[in-house]
Amino acid sequence: MIKILFFGALRERLQCANLSFELNSPCTVADVMAQLRQRSPLFADALLDANLLYALNQQLCDVQTQVQSGDEVAFFPPVTGG
Repeated sequence: MIKILFFGALRERLQCANLSFELNSPCTVADVMAQLRQRSPLFADALLDANLLYALNQQLCDVQTQVQSGDEVAFFPPVTGG
């Protein structure tokens, strides 16, 4: 089981802050995204954003990072400040 978190505008768009997700085997962040996209057209559209950032266990990562049971995967839009 992994925990998936959504932040910022992505959370608002999906109307979902977090999910629990069962893994069948070790996979990558890209695999998790692919499975999430199958949930609904809303998830499919939101997770295709090329500017999304990813974190595994609170460390920024890329889509090829391995995910294992017990991990926390977070998705969030880029943050800008002024």
